[in-house]
Amino acid sequence: MGFIDLVKARARADKKTIVLPESMDRRTWEAAETILKEDIANLIIIGTPEDIADHSKGLDVSGATVINPQTYEKTQEYIDLFVELRKSKGMTPEKAREIILSDYAYYGCLMIKNGDADGLVSGACHSTADTLRPCLQIVKTKPGTKLVSAFFLMVVPDCEYGAEGTFIFADSGLNQNPNPEELAAIAKSSADSFELLVQKEARVAMLSHSTKGSAKHPDVDKVVEATRIANELYPELKLDGELQLDAALVPEVASSKAPGSEVAGKANVLMFPDLDAGNIGYKLVQRLAKAEAYGPVTQGIAKPVNDLSRGCCADDIVGVVAITAVQAQAE
Repeated sequence: MGFIDLVKARARADKKTIVLPESMDRRTWEAAETILKEDIANLIIIGTPEDIADHSKGLDVSGATVINPQTYEKTQEYIDLFVELRKSKGMTPEKAREIILSDYAYYGCLMIKNGDADGLVSGACHSTADTLRPCLQIVKTKPGTKLVSAFFLMVVPDCEYGAEGTFIFADSGLNQNPNPEELAAIAKSSADSFELLVQKEARVAMLSHSTKGSAKHPDVDKVVEATRIANELYPELKLDGELQLDAALVPEVASSKAPGSEVAGKANVLMFPDLDAGNIGYKLVQRLAKAEAYGPVTQGIAKPVNDLSRGCCADDIVGVVAITAVQAQAE
């Protein structure tokens, strides 16, 4: 059984309610049909009758709860909640109504905050900022979280590295140029996410173009300092750096470049030094190695709200919904 099949089985065992706000996209409905058929999660889809008629034609989504925000009985309740949460920012009932009726991600996040749903998946036709802004304003960060970050769960076919070809790539979706303290915090969150989702011990490689001092540059210094901070704050983690990618993954390379490391040659959580590297890295592996790429999955939010790549297909949405459900179980 493949990784995503195991995640689906876990989601199925304790079904959660996930909101899909992008009813204006055919891929949402195609994914919904599969999710309902496979009994992965309870679904709430936010949309008008026009959205439904235009985009779900020919698909069996009768098991989903479809909510028209224009007429739903709890819409006023959500408006009142939004005003209460944002009154210090000058939110008025009129403005709240305008926002939630025009941007369904806000509506879905208010459903989560109100206890009517367990998580949300969006981003097929919205930017990461448009997906995450509502959740940061409404759902808020998890207590004790230093930084909200994002990762891709990568499943590489016929791969001998990582956890049988399964990896987390972080941060590959949110933080542009994290400083050493932020890199260390992302590493800890990513290790926790790996162990939750993959159910194996995380081995975190702090990646660089240098291995153990082979190059000198301020960018290398950042990764060295992040490694020091992470090892000091989270001594229980198997984490090492700075490591080049081949030293992180290939045992033969690791034995010469980083002898004695308990991470080098065995890494399954790859920490990229900035968003450029992380985003390019996951897309290279996805396209050239034909890997499954699920995400960007967020970590550090009080309830799971997850993004999608705008280049996603319906199967990607199904996978992220299953991952979101398992995250919700952990909450």
